[in-house]
Amino acid sequence: MELIIYEMLYIIGLGLGDERDITLKGLDAVKKCEKVYIEAYTSLLSFGLSTDGLSTLEKLYGKPIILADREMVEEKVDNILLEARGSDVAFLVVGDPFGATTHTDLVVRAKTMMVDVKVVHNASVMNAIGICGLQLYRYGETVSIPFFTETWRPDSFYEKIERNRNLGLHTLCLLDIRVKEPTLESLCRGRKQYEPPRFMTINTAIDQLLEVEQKHGKSAYDEDTNCVGFARLGSEDQMIVAGTMRQLCTVNFGEPLHCLVIVGKTHPVEDEMLEFYKITTENPEQKGNEMLEFYKITTENPEQKGNGIA
Repeated sequence: MELIIYEMLYIIGLGLGDERDITLKGLDAVKKCEKVYIEAYTSLLSFGLSTDGLSTLEKLYGKPIILADREMVEEKVDNILLEARGSDVAFLVVGDPFGATTHTDLVVRAKTMMVDVKVVHNASVMNAIGICGLQLYRYGETVSIPFFTETWRPDSFYEKIERNRNLGLHTLCLLDIRVKEPTLESLCRGRKQYEPPRFMTINTAIDQLLEVEQKHGKSAYDEDTNCVGFARLGSEDQMIVAGTMRQLCTVNFGEPLHCLVIVGKTHPVEDEMLEFYKITTENPEQKGNEMLEFYKITTENPEQKGNGIA
């Protein structure tokens, strides 16, 4: 029996910066859709998902946008898929649509419900980290670093980092994002209340990584291990700093989102590129906007190297 395919679900990557990073193909798809959702669980745009942020998206796209929070994405997504059986629906994702397993599950469920899916790709953290000069094919398995609590301190990422390091490979560490997380107390009472949004900093991630190393003691890494810290990658005020774990702990990386790369064995060309981002030994405590200005290309000095080097 021939399957009947209804209308289209567009899963559209938005890139990493702001509303202008959508591709022309993605923008064309958005403009022809009757409903537009934006996923606000696995990531967020550099300018946030405030009312102002969404208004900026709506102004460019010419459409009202519905915020799809974690509860909707994980528990009520079938409602979106049912809408896509009768009209074109856009599901906007920060970065690339397949940067999170949640969206692979969405495609599977759509196919099961005979909803046709078209994916529009975009830049993601997985390739944008190439700006620091570490070659993408020299990375091992990516790991996620979750927030520790008093009673929950998971460390399954340690073995993956150790394996990568033994192979001489770099490790991308994605740092925890907690948006609309129900409080334990509210779950016990059966009435959901949510924690304030939290975004892990590079400093917190390094503290947790060193705690886990102390626990296992296998010397997978230590305070002198070279790393690269990224903040607001892909945005106008992105910040990229290379140094040891100890050095990066002295840097104020500012607003989210942050991620961290633990450097493996490097090629001379990689070393040469990393030099542009290293903390200077003369001023290892240089912080925040001062660090950003140090690396930023200015119109007065277009030869200056740094964050704009790509």
